[in-house]
Amino acid sequence: MYSMVYATASDEKEGLRIGRAVMEKKLAACANMFPIRSIYWWKGRIEEDSEQALIFKTRSELVPALIKEIQKESSYDTACAVSYAMSEGNEKYLEWIEDSTRT
Repeated sequence: MYSMVYATASDEKEGLRIGRAVMEKKLAACANMFPIRSIYWWKGRIEEDSEQALIFKTRSELVPALIKEIQKESSYDTACAVSYAMSEGNEKYLEWIEDSTRT
């Protein structure tokens, strides 16, 4: 089974640091990163910030370790790190995820 993990970072530098830490530990096969604008509740107020979104592709069994690594590397008090199961996909792509993550 395979999963995608969505996370956010405070800026591009932090996103790259989180992505590299995850890749070095082979917790994901790939991380996509892109700028986003977020509006959210924090401590009773509506906040608005620029952030970086990250989408990691991984094996489902690695999700707990991946989320733990994101939390460790994040500057946020409450790091966004949530997983979504992949129900289907290109078999060759899924094999690549399998081969690119730690065993």
